[in-house]
Amino acid sequence: MHDELLTIGRFARLCRLSVKQLRHYDDMGLLTPVRVGVGSGYRYYAPEQARDALTIALLREMDLPLAVIAQALAAEPERRTELLRAERDRLAERISRDQVRLGMLERLAEGGLPGYEVTLGREPERRLMVVRAVCAPAEIGTTVEECLSRLLPVLGGRDIPWEPPLWGLYPLDLEERMEIAVGAQTPQGVGVPGLECEVLSGGLVAETVHIGPYAQLPLAYNALFSAVHERGLRPASAPVREAYLVGPEEAPEEELMTRLIIPVQEDTA
Repeated sequence: MHDELLTIGRFARLCRLSVKQLRHYDDMGLLTPVRVGVGSGYRYYAPEQARDALTIALLREMDLPLAVIAQALAAEPERRTELLRAERDRLAERISRDQVRLGMLERLAEGGLPGYEVTLGREPERRLMVVRAVCAPAEIGTTVEECLSRLLPVLGGRDIPWEPPLWGLYPLDLEERMEIAVGAQTPQGVGVPGLECEVLSGGLVAETVHIGPYAQLPLAYNALFSAVHERGLRPASAPVREAYLVGPEEAPEEELMTRLIIPVQEDTA
């Protein structure tokens, strides 16, 4: 049997891998040699192990975690397909986030930080009927769409009068999992079964308007929060508010208009 096996050096050349990689795969339990010399510790591999070795190297080149690779190699074909598709979806999401970052970097490279006019004013109390959801920061866009798909049919199906624009409510601090809300302003005293009431207190706010894709809202928030702190103010605990003045159904994304509002108070610290 010894003559049928390959030394680690020959096996490495066969698979176009390094001896160091094969030792690492062995240490991780991904690809165990068929035989290890008792006295010498030499590793020997069977030729049929080359497929697994090459698959491991290919998946590592795609930045798949070693734990996922180990699960995929040990899984039945159907389960292996599920695992790889899940990794494909995660990669697609990462690419989408990178494309957003690329767009912002291009905008910054061309003209520096966009100029946003930040103003102080007083916001009236507003009574919104909302739907809520919990999501990660990267999921805000899709979660807002899901909330709208729950909100608008209820308002329309019951002929509830509401005053544009639609509103998005977000926590001051973006956490790993956070609650957001999407709602519409309704007349006083109008309750809507299936929706929750959110009363936004009035008071001093700092605000600006962003024109362009939602993905570039961080640029506007950068200007808004910077202005808040530069003026000796501090954000209040009330939710950050976005008013969607011009939405995707009304204009291309370059012409979307979003009003950003942060309740503030004097910094007495």
